Amino acid sequence: MSWETFFATQSRVMALRSTCRRLAVGCVIVRDKRIIASGYNGSIRGDVHCLDVGCKMVDGHCVRAIHAEQNALLQCARFGISTEGADLYVTHLPCLQCTKSIIQAGIRRVYYEEVYRPDPYAAELFEFAGIPVEQVHSDLNALLRALARQEHGLDLPHIHK
Repeated sequence: MSWETFFATQSRVMALRSTCRRLAVGCVIVRDKRIIASGYNGSIRGDVHCLDVGCKMVDGHCVRAIHAEQNALLQCARFGISTEGADLYVTHLPCLQCTKSIIQAGIRRVYYEEVYRPDPYAAELFEFAGIPVEQVHSDLNALLRALARQEHGLDLPHIHK
């Protein structure tokens, strides 16, 4: 599995934690082939979740949920982790507001899996900032196969004494 597919798959796994009914989005931020932060779309800490009470809709958007990219970037801010020069993997093409945050955070490259409500101005801003945006694909099936092999002892590393 390539690194791009591996991290795209990790973002897809993060999306499993999403608490918004409308769209499950996951994100990982990576530096030097190491995940430094992750996020998914959901409510602020301590608030009710869309899964429990429904989405809070304004102009066709759920305003209760914080986007996955924002949650990952805010996790870095909260714990003092620099995002300068890191790569961001997300299940869905970033919206305009997330695009602005990604640029301001110093992310150097964005990988996404699915197009969702593409914003022409967001694309323009990424181009202006010189940030490549590339579509990649996750492979949850490969992850499941690898886990199954490990569970049966087929891929476990041999320990030499």
